[in-house]
Amino acid sequence: MVKVNLGIDVYQAAKQRIEFAFDTFDRICVSFSGGKDSTVMLHMTAAEARRRHRRIGVLFIDLEAQYALTIEHVRRLYERYSDVVEPYWVALPLNLRNALSMYEPQWMCWEPGKEWVRKAPSMAIADEGFFPFFHRRMEFEEFTPAFGEWYSSPQRGCCLVGIRSQESLNRWRTVTSTTKECYEGRKWTTRSSEHCYNLYPIYDWKTEDIWTFHARNPDLPYNRLYDRMNAAGLTIHQQRICQPYGDSQRKGLWLYQVIEPETWGRVVARVNGANAGALYAKDSGNILGRSKVTLPPGHTWESFAKLLLATMPRQAREHYQEKILVFLRWHSQHGHPDGIPDDGPVGSKELPSWKRICKTLLRNDYCCTGLSFSQTKSSGYARYHRLMRKRETEWSKESGWLHSTPS
Repeated sequence: MVKVNLGIDVYQAAKQRIEFAFDTFDRICVSFSGGKDSTVMLHMTAAEARRRHRRIGVLFIDLEAQYALTIEHVRRLYERYSDVVEPYWVALPLNLRNALSMYEPQWMCWEPGKEWVRKAPSMAIADEGFFPFFHRRMEFEEFTPAFGEWYSSPQRGCCLVGIRSQESLNRWRTVTSTTKECYEGRKWTTRSSEHCYNLYPIYDWKTEDIWTFHARNPDLPYNRLYDRMNAAGLTIHQQRICQPYGDSQRKGLWLYQVIEPETWGRVVARVNGANAGALYAKDSGNILGRSKVTLPPGHTWESFAKLLLATMPRQAREHYQEKILVFLRWHSQHGHPDGIPDDGPVGSKELPSWKRICKTLLRNDYCCTGLSFSQTKSSGYARYHRLMRKRETEWSKESGWLHSTPS
């Protein structure tokens, strides 16, 4: 995909895209996380809404175990733009990825019966019956497109999302994909459901552009958490606000201890494995499968994988066994009829190996993205699990693997 210079700066380009959204769509919503990118997105969209005397939805999904400074910033912006905002501050029990624990590979924010990190604000939507599409243990990734469809229907709507292609290859692919459905061929749009499109007006901004915006608009609030991150020694490119328990985000857990020790104390009590993650997530090696992994003496990668499975809690072990069985069967039908190699590159999606399986297990990669799986929707996981239990005996006999796995 070739970049094309539009002959204007990124601020003017984003402004034009937001104007297009107001010209085109009946319902407009901003996906707001409290981070630097979505903050700029909200400031620009709210300014256009005021100019046109229109109202916009603002969706903030409160993940409970978050920085107090972020919550304060979100509240401040809801109040600042109350004249144009339809507030959707969501504090519902959603399933979130937890790469810190095999006993709790997913944790539920706002789980009933638990002692929460903090109380949900009075304006938050905590009634599980508020949204007709919601069900307990719904995944975060399922909730957002379902909300967009609910908010837009039956009219034509859009959700403005503050992602930037500079941040990751996946975000670049989101914009440049040749298979997605766009609105009238505009690559910075993606159809997310029948009535709703996602729009990415600041996709071509760099991190420096975000802070240039705030330097030129000093009256517009930004999340002061970034000042604390700067004081902690992080560069502007390392400063990210997200729920820090995922596979890549967990290496920033130590910041909680430095920036908000009181919040950190409650997070340790609430999220299984948080303390161990803070201790080891930045270390390379076998503890959490980060960077280089090594083979213990006397083992092959296959026997090491079986050893790792044998040490897991039953539920986690069965989950990974199902995924590995599918992985082995697929490759037996696509170039490896006699079994996959023991060793090989762990970063290649084309080349299977038992080493690649070991890295997935060490990382506690519950979705097994390292084995080229995508996330299974929560509503379909039970059905998938029942199907796999039926297939397990037949497939394991073919591979000869599962029956030799320690239990």
